[in-house]
Amino acid sequence: MLRRTYEQEHCSIAASLEILGDRWTLLILREACRGATRFADFQSRLGLARTVLSERLSRLTADGLFDRRRYQDQPERFEYVLTQQGRDVWPILNALMVWGDRHVMAGNPPYLILHRDCGGHIDDRRRCEACGREVDVTDVRRVPGPGAPVPPAAG
Repeated sequence: MLRRTYEQEHCSIAASLEILGDRWTLLILREACRGATRFADFQSRLGLARTVLSERLSRLTADGLFDRRRYQDQPERFEYVLTQQGRDVWPILNALMVWGDRHVMAGNPPYLILHRDCGGHIDDRRRCEACGREVDVTDVRRVPGPGAPVPPAAG
C-alpha cells in the first residue's frame, strides 16, 4: 500500500492504487473473478496467512468491492461476493494479464480467456476477437494456454 494521500494531486490512478495497489489485493480479486467466495477458497488458492487474508477481505469489503454475506450460523461463516464495483476491476486484471502474457511470459500464456458463447479469445479491451462483443467477467471461461504447467506424469 502507498500510505499516502493523493488528494492534492487530483490523480485517479494514485487514488485507485490506494485501494488496489498491493499484490495480495489484486490476487484476491483475481480469485473472486474466477469464482472464489469463501475464506477457505481464497486461502487454499493463494496460500497467504489467515491474518493477511482477513485484513484484505475486510478492507475490500469496507471499500465496496465485496459484499460480506453470512452462509452459516454455527459456527458463523461468511462469503465474499463481488459487488459491481468489484466486478469492474476485471478489465484491469484482464489488461494486466494480457500485458504479462506478452511481455513476461514471452507470448506463452499459461491460460487463455475465452468467450463462453462463441469460444473466441478475449483481448485487452474485453472484446471477443471472434464475434466482436464486449464481455463481462461472467461471460468468459479460462482454459490452459501454451504456457500452462504440465501435470506430473502418473506412476
